[in-house]
Amino acid sequence: MMDGQVGVIREALDTAGYSDVGILAYSAKYASAFYGPFREAVDSALQGDRRTYQMDAGNAREGLREADLDLAEGADMVMVKPAGSYLDVLAAVAEMSPVPVAAYQVSGEYAMIEAAAANGWIDRRAAISESVLGIRRAGADVILTYWAVELAGWLHDETFGGAR
Repeated sequence: MMDGQVGVIREALDTAGYSDVGILAYSAKYASAFYGPFREAVDSALQGDRRTYQMDAGNAREGLREADLDLAEGADMVMVKPAGSYLDVLAAVAEMSPVPVAAYQVSGEYAMIEAAAANGWIDRRAAISESVLGIRRAGADVILTYWAVELAGWLHDETFGGAR
C-alpha cells in the first residue's frame, strides 16, 4: 500500500538470493465499510477508518495507477480489495496486467450473504457461487474468499460426482 514498497522488497529479496520468491502487491486497496465484520471479529482497537492511506472509493483511476506502479517495481501478482464493489477496477486491472490478478472478497461481503441466507431471503449456495463467479468473470485469476474450502468441495463434487 505504500509507494515504492514493492520495489524495496523485490530488491531486498533479489540481493539476498531469493529472486524466486513472489510478491503479491496490495495494489488497489480501497477504504470500505465492508471491512467491519473482520475488525469486530479480531476485536480491533481501530477507531474511525483508514481513509488516510486506503484509496477513495470514487477514484477508479488511482487503483489502476497503483497497480501499474507495483508492476513496474516488480510485483508478481497484484490485488484488488474488496472485490465485489470494485469489479470495474478489477476488470480494468486484469485487462492491463501481465501478471496474475487477485481479488479479496472481504468479511462484509461474506457477512451480507450469510445474513441474508440465514434469514431465508436468498439461496445461500447460489448467492455464494454467483458472487465468486462475478469476481472471476471480472478477471480475477486468484480469489481470496472465506468460502474457499466450501467452494472447492462443491466444485469437486460437480466435477467428480461426489467421489472423494
